[in-house]
Amino acid sequence: MLRALLAAFGLVELLFPDKLVAAMTRLAYEDGGEMTAKPWVTTAARVEGATLLLIALVGLRGRCGGADDDGDE
Repeated sequence: MLRALLAAFGLVELLFPDKLVAAMTRLAYEDGGEMTAKPWVTTAARVEGATLLLIALVGLRGRCGGADDDGDE
């Protein structure tokens, strides 16, 4: 369940970083609508989203038996 939430958040952050940063800014600050993020924030959010998605997918791969667990080569 946690991996699915992590993957979903990572995907949203990867595909829609501007909207997510704007929404989080409005939540975090009282006058969040008046704040503007620096240009690098979008890139950082996209990288973070890709990283979260990768972590979730690698975790799912290991859980679904993607790795050879019985030791045979």
